Amino acid sequence: MNSKKKLFYKGIEVNSFGIPVFLRNNKSRIKKENRKRTFYHLTFISPFKKDSSKNLIVMYDIPHYQKKERDWFRRHLIKFGYIMIQKSVWVGPSPLPKDFLDYLKEIKIGNSFKTFKLAKPYA
Repeated sequence: MNSKKKLFYKGIEVNSFGIPVFLRNNKSRIKKENRKRTFYHLTFISPFKKDSSKNLIVMYDIPHYQKKERDWFRRHLIKFGYIMIQKSVWVGPSPLPKDFLDYLKEIKIGNSFKTFKLAKPYA
């Protein structure tokens, strides 16, 4: 019984030095991986005009294991016309669309952010 662990690099079997191991008939064995299908989040269209007053502060703290959702959230804030004040503090027009807020709850980041309405628009 061969208990030696096989090493793979980019799907090709390699030896301990990283050199590809070829079979006798000069064909390499390719490791087949069952890859998880990537999920793409919904895309929302901005309901705001370019010159909308920026009167809503959005502060969030989305955990590192939800990096894909956090990046998606940032892209949509930019799309909605928000500007970054600090890394996780943004200011832009209000209110955020209801379907957008519902989707945030669906992808489990709805409780990771707070919004604050400003008395005067941000300049």
